[in-house]
Amino acid sequence: MTDNFIWWRDGIIYQIYPRSFADSNGDGVGDLDGITHKLDYLKDLGVDALWLSPIYPSPDVDFGYDVANYLDVDPKFGSLESFDRLVKAAHERGLRIVLDLVLNHTSDQHPWFVESRKSKDNPYRDYYLWRDPQPDGEAPNNWLSIFGGDGWELDPETGQMYFHMFYKEQPDVNWRNPAVRQYMLDVFKFWMERGVDGFRLDVFNAYYKHPDLLDNPPARLRLDPMMLAPFFRQNHINDTDNPDMIPLLNDLRAILDAGGETYAVGETFIGGADVAARYIGRDKLHAAFNFDFLKCGWWGHAFFKAIDKWEKLLDGVDAWPNYVLNNHDNPRSATRYAHGEDDQRLKLAAALLFTLRGTPFIYYGEEIGMRDIPLTRDMVKDPIGKRFWPLMKGRDGCRAPMQWSAEPNAGFSPPHAETWLPVHANYPKRNVLAQQAEPGSLLNWYRRVIALRRQHAALRTGKFVPVTRGTNFVLAYQRQNEDETLLIAFNFSGNRQNLALEDDLASQTWEMLLSSTRSAMVPFSGASLSLEPNEALILRPVK
Repeated sequence: MTDNFIWWRDGIIYQIYPRSFADSNGDGVGDLDGITHKLDYLKDLGVDALWLSPIYPSPDVDFGYDVANYLDVDPKFGSLESFDRLVKAAHERGLRIVLDLVLNHTSDQHPWFVESRKSKDNPYRDYYLWRDPQPDGEAPNNWLSIFGGDGWELDPETGQMYFHMFYKEQPDVNWRNPAVRQYMLDVFKFWMERGVDGFRLDVFNAYYKHPDLLDNPPARLRLDPMMLAPFFRQNHINDTDNPDMIPLLNDLRAILDAGGETYAVGETFIGGADVAARYIGRDKLHAAFNFDFLKCGWWGHAFFKAIDKWEKLLDGVDAWPNYVLNNHDNPRSATRYAHGEDDQRLKLAAALLFTLRGTPFIYYGEEIGMRDIPLTRDMVKDPIGKRFWPLMKGRDGCRAPMQWSAEPNAGFSPPHAETWLPVHANYPKRNVLAQQAEPGSLLNWYRRVIALRRQHAALRTGKFVPVTRGTNFVLAYQRQNEDETLLIAFNFSGNRQNLALEDDLASQTWEMLLSSTRSAMVPFSGASLSLEPNEALILRPVK
């Protein structure tokens, strides 16, 4: 690799859901020491950074996204000392650590809120959004909770209501309070001093609400299943995306830049690519998630539209894209795209992820094609599933234990342990050890494509030049820098497809660097390239 390698731009970030990655003490829940024991595996995979979902003390109403203390580690995961060991061991292997920060709301068991609800004149009252109900007892405004119902909860002791964008046990903090703002910025400094290299900001664009708490107007009606939920029938102009976010991000970026290459990526709440693009830049966040890519159906043109839109939004601005196919809130790509236990489509998806211009994010187990676990109602732990079953079955399916081996409990926990969620029944065959031993496995494909990305700077920082635009089945593009041009082509269908090449591409002779379906291909030239069913193909010119 070149000397100007920037880990968050050119590298690959691997998301770990800590309670599901590796259990070191046999209690059925993953922990920090378990992650430390698996660092060599992650280094060998070829990733550059580990993003840890929340590890802070929490009553787990929302499984860690309800934080009771921002400056400590929940005992179920370990301690600050075990965190320090993880950071040290990761850095020794050249791996960076990215922490999830949930700063829009706290747990209702956070000391701030415990004090806040004691009386109207408590010093911590203004740390949250407390208001009187209307004379008829109705809520102060029409804001709703995305998890269902009114966003305002009445406190009988004081007669006022507090706002919660999520569960009632997750009260939103008042970012307009200078003490809250300063404390939250100091949280970044605390973890940076412990060696943290970056942060993922949960629902960051909801931090600031309209200062007058104005009603949200109704949303424009559209054909979208989400419109069945009252929350999405509002246009959330007053409880998200307030202009005061920008000065905050300016201050945050100054803190991050003072720490060197410290990175921040934001989760844009209920916004698409156009919203995410507002918050990226030299004096704002390094990146923001755009989930349009994750939501694509299995069509080449659907992926092209998402990529093209993201590229155009970021064109000419000092911003860097990122791409993600999986995370802790969505069904796994293997469940969405694959047929049964066949991984051919997943190989194509991986090649797409790693050859685009932007930072790739991987979710634990994606590299071995983990599927969502099937659940019955009595197995559900996620409150979303408990509340909305069967319309929404919750997020437990994509959070099951990592499948390390064919041993009982898939090597995640000792055989005698009861894991916090069940292991998928396919673990005897779908596990890390089995795939390491199989040359044609999905895991070894991930390693090959990642290695190719590391070898070719054009795949990391080169331009994205579309070759196809309108076809449903075939997606193709070039990645170009001053030294090389690579041609990448994908066939999203189960039949052979031809890729038409024009101009310079048709006059060039190409050799294969990697294919997901064939082991070798004679040098190719001409106006049409034949693609095998569900093939990912990476070519370079013959010199």
